Amino acid sequence: QVQLVESGGGLVQAGGSLRLSCVASGDINSITGMAWYRQPPGERREMVALLSTGDYTTYADSVKGRFTISRDNRNTVYLQMDSLKPEDTAVYYCKVDSGPGGISVDEYWGQGTQVTVSS
Repeated sequence: QVQLVESGGGLVQAGGSLRLSCVASGDINSITGMAWYRQPPGERREMVALLSTGDYTTYADSVKGRFTISRDNRNTVYLQMDSLKPEDTAVYYCKVDSGPGGISVDEYWGQGTQVTVSS
């Protein structure tokens, strides 16, 4: 089992920055990948950024060059969001994949943190 606690959301003007944090606890040695997703109002949840084994990163086209996913130790992942746009407004979720021997078997989600970008 892995537990996730997110923080860092809030209200920011367009062009501003925010940094989201996600701290994992529990069976952190089983973590195989970490990611951020978001769900805009009335829309489906979508992938924002992935960080997999070996620090390989993947970004949604809509955030490339503006958002950066990073991990500073074994159990914390960040999402640095710069040059924010009103269309970035969403609830942001941290997701962790875990499993034995580096194979992803389970996934865990954080509670979500609201990011609102005003124009």
